[in-house]
Amino acid sequence: MLTRQQRIDGMRDRLGELALWQDRAWHDLRGWEFEGVPIELGAPWPRREGVVHLALRSARVPDGWPLPETRLEVAPGGEGLLRVDYGGGSRAFGLDPWHRRFPLQEPEFALSVEAVARLPFGRPKLSPRLDAARLVWVEVGLVRLLRRLRLVVGAAAGLGDDDAAQGLISAAERALAGVDLPSASETYIARAAGSRRLAELWSLPAVAAPEPLPEASRESVRSVDAALEGDLARLWGLFPPRGRLALTGHAHIDLAWLWPLEEAGRKTLRTFHTVADLLERYPEMTFAHSSGEAYELVRESDPGLFERVRGLVGEDRWEAAGGMWVEPDMNMLGGESIVRQLLWGQCWFEREFGARHRVGWLPDCFGFTPALPQLLRGAGLDGFFTTKLNWSETNRFPYDLFWWEGLDGTRVLAHMFRNEWPGLERGLGAYNGDTSPETLLRVWAEFKGRFVHPESLYTIGYGDGGGGPTAEMVEEVRELAAFPALPEPVFSRVDALFERLHRSAEAVGPPVWSGELYLELHRGTLTTQGRTKRLHRRAEHDLVAAEVVASLGTFLGVQSPPPDLRRAWRLLLRNQFHDILPGSSIGEVYRQANAELGEAVDTAGRVIDMSLQDIAAGVGGGGDRPGLVVVNPDLSERPLRVVLPEPVPGAQEVQEGWALSGPQPVAGLEVAALASNRAPSLPATAEGRRLENAWLRVELAEDGTLRSVYDKRAGREALAGPGNQLWACVDRPRSGDAWDLEASYAGQGEQVGVPDAIEVVEDGPHRAAIRLRWRCRSSAIVQTVRLWANSPRLEFATELDWHDRRLLLKARFPLAVRAARATFETAFGVVERPTHRNTSWDQARFEVAGHRFADLSEPGYGVALLNDGRYGHHALGNELGLSLLRSPHYPDPFADEGRHEFTYALLPHPGGWLEGGVLMGAEDLNRPLLALACRVGAETRVRPLAVEGLPLGLAALKPMETGAEGSLALRLYEPQGARGTARLDLPEGWRVAACLNLLEDEVGEPELGFLPFQVRTYLLTR
Repeated sequence: MLTRQQRIDGMRDRLGELALWQDRAWHDLRGWEFEGVPIELGAPWPRREGVVHLALRSARVPDGWPLPETRLEVAPGGEGLLRVDYGGGSRAFGLDPWHRRFPLQEPEFALSVEAVARLPFGRPKLSPRLDAARLVWVEVGLVRLLRRLRLVVGAAAGLGDDDAAQGLISAAERALAGVDLPSASETYIARAAGSRRLAELWSLPAVAAPEPLPEASRESVRSVDAALEGDLARLWGLFPPRGRLALTGHAHIDLAWLWPLEEAGRKTLRTFHTVADLLERYPEMTFAHSSGEAYELVRESDPGLFERVRGLVGEDRWEAAGGMWVEPDMNMLGGESIVRQLLWGQCWFEREFGARHRVGWLPDCFGFTPALPQLLRGAGLDGFFTTKLNWSETNRFPYDLFWWEGLDGTRVLAHMFRNEWPGLERGLGAYNGDTSPETLLRVWAEFKGRFVHPESLYTIGYGDGGGGPTAEMVEEVRELAAFPALPEPVFSRVDALFERLHRSAEAVGPPVWSGELYLELHRGTLTTQGRTKRLHRRAEHDLVAAEVVASLGTFLGVQSPPPDLRRAWRLLLRNQFHDILPGSSIGEVYRQANAELGEAVDTAGRVIDMSLQDIAAGVGGGGDRPGLVVVNPDLSERPLRVVLPEPVPGAQEVQEGWALSGPQPVAGLEVAALASNRAPSLPATAEGRRLENAWLRVELAEDGTLRSVYDKRAGREALAGPGNQLWACVDRPRSGDAWDLEASYAGQGEQVGVPDAIEVVEDGPHRAAIRLRWRCRSSAIVQTVRLWANSPRLEFATELDWHDRRLLLKARFPLAVRAARATFETAFGVVERPTHRNTSWDQARFEVAGHRFADLSEPGYGVALLNDGRYGHHALGNELGLSLLRSPHYPDPFADEGRHEFTYALLPHPGGWLEGGVLMGAEDLNRPLLALACRVGAETRVRPLAVEGLPLGLAALKPMETGAEGSLALRLYEPQGARGTARLDLPEGWRVAACLNLLEDEVGEPELGFLPFQVRTYLLTR
């Protein structure tokens, strides 16, 4: 008596035997050329570098072969794009390990292939060959029966001890027993010679060419297939479907990862051609793909394909999903970057495809800021989809259908499904779903939200490197519609599913998750590829500042025409992709990303310079006194602190130029024309290992750490131990070298030793500084500890020359502050996280995201840690720490090698972090006052726009994307969780015309009341 598993194993063996007969005949296609040179089937490519081209000038289906039963099979030796030219038209298909057989439309054709010697996940194919090019006459009836039997056996295996499994096993056994295969030795061995079992023999006797199935065998196949169909119908009546899976085709294509952007463009073309063909062959199928950048790449390189996609979108078959320009990282983006991702994405989809989307589509991002629900809603998206939270290592996320409540209380309906990740080799797992019954049963069994709504999303298709669904997947879905005891698989649009989910959620009430969605994995991505992160932060701030200063020029009547920053914004937005900004791509990606982000910074800098010159000409008065024009690009009042590229009277020469400070602050959005300042009455000084100004007295120890940071205002010490401890920690994660950081790193580190040199390099009056130099293994660290005369901000201008692998460099600050929670800046607000490790959820947050500052405060006093381009932080007890650099070796063997420049700072403050000036200090560190040395007349101060009342943050002041020329959009946000009313003072002739949503649609009358963490956008017109 066989066990259930033995019966299943026996049937799978028999299915392998049947499969040997599914191809009736073959016809090799010869006469290929490689870059114009003849190449034989099976021959190696003459070269493997770059993109290669193969061609077959003419081919013909053999006489007597029915065209509907003929398939073209091509395996060129790498990933590629196949074009079939019929003379009067052509078709194209992507080529990869899962897409190799294609139908033909006409018997005569020519072929061309564009290929790269790479496997789907960027792995080089070291010996590429023209592996196969042939026509295959398939046994259509046997192929259909094999598919059905495989699904029956898979369903029986997946159902386990369920009663339905026994019925399926019996039906499959009857079917297999009824198939009459040829048994004559020569005939059978000729077919079996292609099996793995015989191929592994020491030697195999010569056999004749395989013969096709005789007609009697075909008749048995037809009879068995009909009987099996009847058995399935009977079992369906006894065991109807259990639940429902809303399927959509999907092809996750990383814009860059283990391949550069250029190859991602080719992957997108291949995938889009494949999917367009499938949608035209299978009218029930749907497909969803995100990212305006991907569609724009297709339009730029293949306009005909783009128009084909546009037509399928118009038929509601192809769904342009997600509403963003790319699928960006959601830990490190500033709030305005998220807005621009949505603004660019939604407006592009509406302009090109006629509609906006309603579901945020971010299946693969490494955690999510709690600002996102409000921003999604503000851009017209009320649903949210991901799968990545299932990857958390420590705690399983408890929900898969839930209301996600953001910082401000806004909610979106969030959904995810759980599909195991088997690894890269299969190209399946997580958001890359297959259609096997075992997987469908597992996905449904994992779905907890079925008690709210009896249906889950499930995306099918090969992905990460693209590829997408196969024809076999769609055929399997057709078969599975009649299967018993399985979740019913039905193709659906994503937005239609979310409409159904919303109706159920409103009626039943799913659980609520409030706050950030923290992924307990991939924490190292907050630090890896630090140069890119620093450039990204600069580009974010400089592009916004360029728009602000140009808009102030518009208010003043001196700016014309408005600057064109679209290319710069596009470069920034696409390099925020979730495998570029996090640092998890190959080195080629970062060479391009850094060049593009540098271009964006340079473009913004040119706009700022031109706008300052216009403003100086209009406001400076054209006098004869040496001075400067200063613009504050944010709302917070700032002390006058600038570094100029040229000398002005009263300035102090420093490493970057000439430093100047002054007692009079510059108000938010103020334009000031100032004569050169005198030396400050209370200068900053440096002597030995001590720095001092009116606010702080700082003493360094011999080992280079901070011995003391004494706050003169509060009369207290800010440190509880040596500050600015630099630790080099062994950083060897179990897997995911660029991605992951182990909690054990802290116990495998050593403090960087005594510096080789400590010297005073600036001794005031505007700024004082001490420089320290260390050797750390094979690397060098130089820090300039700086103190301005008019600031309590202690800066650590850091230069690294890094030449070590698999180390993490940390800066640690034990503070004389006790607090149960630390505050970290996130997009348009802050996140509070515990400083203890009480629970497994707390323990898992040993490395967390923070933007420009982290703060530890007790009632009346606190200390903040600021930075201008780092994101990884920790807060444990009274210690704040900042990750300065990681140096993994995969997938970029030289990640973070070489020179880095960045600055972080310690800022003691009275009161809470906002009233203590932390936001202002962080803004100033990241985007200092804009200044231009020039000749001025009388000192002049002008505030073209003033925002008073409730303290707010400035997100943007920019020209409208569309609408009346000269109109501006002003975006403000409440940064700390307070509520109140603001007041806007505009120049004469300007008015606040309306409230806008994030897509710049008018949504109501101006409303100046703000709720905690609320973001508001206003239309300013003349």
